Amino acid sequence: MQLAFCLYKYFPFGGLQRDFLRIALTCQARGHAIRVYVLEWQGEIPPGFDVIRVPVKAFANHRRYAKFTDWVRADLQRKPADRVIGFNKMPGLDVYYAADPCFEDKARKLRKPLYRLSPRYRHFSAYERAVFAPEVHTEILTISPAQQALFAKYYGTPQRRFHPLPPGIAPDRRAPANAAEIRADLRREFGLADDDLLIVQIGSDFPRKGLDRTLLAMAALPEPIKHRTQLIALGADDPKPFMERARTLGLAERVSLPGGRSDVPRFLLGADLLTHPARHENTGTVLLEALVAGLPALVSAVCGYAHYISEAAAGLVVSEPFQQHELDAALATMLADATARARWQRNALAFADSHDLYSLPERAADVILAGRQ
Repeated sequence: MQLAFCLYKYFPFGGLQRDFLRIALTCQARGHAIRVYVLEWQGEIPPGFDVIRVPVKAFANHRRYAKFTDWVRADLQRKPADRVIGFNKMPGLDVYYAADPCFEDKARKLRKPLYRLSPRYRHFSAYERAVFAPEVHTEILTISPAQQALFAKYYGTPQRRFHPLPPGIAPDRRAPANAAEIRADLRREFGLADDDLLIVQIGSDFPRKGLDRTLLAMAALPEPIKHRTQLIALGADDPKPFMERARTLGLAERVSLPGGRSDVPRFLLGADLLTHPARHENTGTVLLEALVAGLPALVSAVCGYAHYISEAAAGLVVSEPFQQHELDAALATMLADATARARWQRNALAFADSHDLYSLPERAADVILAGRQ
């Protein structure tokens, strides 16, 4: 069977992109042909993937996305596919993977009413409706119960079209037998002493992930703890404004922003704490990646997967509405209490062994291929 996957941009360090790749590879492993329509592709192309870079341009993103849709529709008429799977909202999909939050909800709650008169709003609203309207037949793969409820609220989408998925944590994120050796190796690489404390923050789009919040909390640490603490933030984003902020806060020597990395599991094993005080986060896969690696996490309640940290008793969740002083206090508490960190680590690993946090690609492939075997 020929499958056509559509997403605007692929790069190796995005959560949506990683989910797309694992789902597509799972479908390929079941014997199906993979065609991918993208505007941009960064990184290696898996063997057997037919990646088509759609040659359209426009000054505004929403105009470029509209041209992308038209070009793909025309190409599919010439070269039909059995199923069309989208990882961005657009018309004409058989299956949509709901990684992005509800646009209509954000437009109404975070924007002024005049925004809804803009061409950008009209485009994204129409594209969301093209997926979720009751009369549409697109099957929807959901990863956030809260977002599913919002889509149903605004569009009246029939519940039978929603297919909730378990998380899809990659097996290489689990703590291996030689975790202690990997931890020691990473800490040597970054010049960390045995009693130094390493915070990691992982994820592109630093403003949305709340890296500035982590810097403020780090600056507020009691001096004896601050003196022992380092922060490494991984992600494909511009580091300059955040390094400038670190310098202003007197943290320049304690903060490193090395960009996106392909060896994220090493950092999960080498760190003492993950911070993820995001402003908006549909799920937050990195929270579960930390959990299965046994790394305690300090996260904001807005993250869709924050409830796993609470259920596993694997760290602390800062309540909403967000208050910086709460994050400051929680960070100081977690770094000061080695006994609590060891307990959170044990709880995390036990939870990872007893819950399905891994089968998202397989379950998604089941829906994509349903009735077409």
